[in-house]
Amino acid sequence: QVQLMESGGGLVQAGASLRLSCAASGRTFSSYTMSWFRQAPGKEREFVAGISWFSGSNTYYADSVKGRFAISRVNAENTGYLQMNSLKPEDTAVYYCAAAPGRNIVTSSAEYAYWGQGTQVTVSS
Repeated sequence: QVQLMESGGGLVQAGASLRLSCAASGRTFSSYTMSWFRQAPGKEREFVAGISWFSGSNTYYADSVKGRFAISRVNAENTGYLQMNSLKPEDTAVYYCAAAPGRNIVTSSAEYAYWGQGTQVTVSS
């Protein structure tokens, strides 16, 4: 069992930056692949970025955020991060962190057993 809690969301203007955090407790965080998803009003939950287990040597990004967002993890702190730069109004959504056992980054939300409650990110134009 892994418990996840996101923080760091807020209201910012277009072009600004935010860093989201995902604090994990429970089983060994390092043995889980961690990803960020987001869900905008009236839309499906979508994959944003993922990082592989242990050293986090592999990362993967949705095309819509590639080059602007960076995912990372500090296993010693049981925490994952999503650095979001050059934010756009279309990035507005509730952002969720999720964890799945195993080393492969998967983009389907159905593969993730553990979810946080989400944090709201609103980007004004």
